[in-house]
Amino acid sequence: MCGELSRALAPHPNPLPRGERECASLSLSLWERGCASLSLSLWERVGVRARAAALLLIAAMALPAVAQDAATPAPAASAATGAPAGFVAPELPKPDDSNAARSRSQPGNNAPFWRGVHDSGVQKGISSLPGAEKGVLIQPFVQYPGSMRTNAGEAWRQVRNHWLVPYGGSLVLIVVLAIALYYFKRGPLGGHERHTGRVIERFTYFERAAHWSNAAAFSVLAISGLVMAFGKFFLLPVIGHTLFGWITYALKTAHNFAGPLFAVSLVIVFLTFVRDNVPSRDDLVWLKKGGGLFGGGEPPSGRFNAGEKIVFWGGVLLLGFIVVGSGLVLDKLIPGLAYSRTDMQVAHMIHYVATVLMICMFLGHIYIGTIGMKGALDAMKTGYVDEGWAEEHHRLWAEDIRAGKIPAQRSRPPEGPPVVARP
Repeated sequence: MCGELSRALAPHPNPLPRGERECASLSLSLWERGCASLSLSLWERVGVRARAAALLLIAAMALPAVAQDAATPAPAASAATGAPAGFVAPELPKPDDSNAARSRSQPGNNAPFWRGVHDSGVQKGISSLPGAEKGVLIQPFVQYPGSMRTNAGEAWRQVRNHWLVPYGGSLVLIVVLAIALYYFKRGPLGGHERHTGRVIERFTYFERAAHWSNAAAFSVLAISGLVMAFGKFFLLPVIGHTLFGWITYALKTAHNFAGPLFAVSLVIVFLTFVRDNVPSRDDLVWLKKGGGLFGGGEPPSGRFNAGEKIVFWGGVLLLGFIVVGSGLVLDKLIPGLAYSRTDMQVAHMIHYVATVLMICMFLGHIYIGTIGMKGALDAMKTGYVDEGWAEEHHRLWAEDIRAGKIPAQRSRPPEGPPVVARP
């Protein structure tokens, strides 16, 4: 049966049309596979001579088909692979192709689009959205101090995470520990002059109001800033994500509202106390002796000593106005600025450094004004100090008052004698 079908499907002197010939060839191929499978199953059942005869028969059947295939000419290549009429091949891809051109030359290859995204900091894209950096998805490469040369967003992240947070937090902790060690070793300063019962007005009501307004705003800003910067290290593990999220959101809102109040009160404090904070030669003597912090008695000074003047000029004026200026940029309150991402990154780094330095400086000022010096807090609470306290800590100021150069009472005296706590 296999032989008869093979002969029936063998090439004919008058070849069939191409489609029929392909079907016939496919049928012959399938039939030969079936015969081969059948022969393989019977192969093991016959003897050696029968096997040899079967091989000769198969070879004789296949020889005419091979000869006919060799004699039949192959169809022209152009007929099988030729382009249809009117077909125009697209241009080859080019490195500077637009995304539209690349979609025609290589459909599905959108490399020009992502190349444009990557280089949008140098060559802006096209966007209908408003904003300072429309068309810029990835910032250009920069190198901030302490960062690698990379895109600006990653460079800012490296500066913040590798420098500002660890070293800024360490500096604050070092200052706090140094103050604590000094307090437990030496205790509060003062108390060596006897209490006379005669008082001197050290701060007027307006001066105290300006100081306390500035101190309250600074406390809100410092606490909220420290929690936002370092809270995830010491507060988040204790109270959990939910409560920490609520606290940081509330503190961030308070931070934004207290900033303008701090700015206004800082200007008032500067204008109020600038007259008595002018440096003098006596300040050099005070600095050489370390202000009497390490023994030897406190050197003579005017109404404000050299340490207070350093806090005034370095903390209030220099760092204060840097903090306020950068904070107003972060709050987007300065008109005329584009407020791009680069502007905000630079403003944040400046704000961070200046704030940490200000906090460290004001920590020393807060220590001396509260528990670090006897009677100092009463001066800011009531406005008055004892004459003995003024003689011990600000001798030149007390001498000017006794000489009549400075009035002992600069504001309207209150009703009744002022209450002054004894050291």
